[in-house]
Amino acid sequence: MVNIELDPETKACLLEILARGKITRDELIKPLVKEHCLSLQPRQTILQRRGGHPEHLLEDAPPGLSERANRKQKREQQG
Repeated sequence: MVNIELDPETKACLLEILARGKITRDELIKPLVKEHCLSLQPRQTILQRRGGHPEHLLEDAPPGLSERANRKQKREQQG
């Protein structure tokens, strides 16, 4: 349990929010605290969100495949 001292104006706003929304203080404050906490965390890169580098993607690829001429030759052989 955390006790917070609010000035009269803020306390009145809180009571109005609770009355209009028909919610408890916990229902109002918990999501706000969680959201703020998450906003303080560094954002994940797209690579992190997708699970990191693929480990076995090019495992069987021939050497030099990243060269344009080699990729073109490989595509021609396949199609």
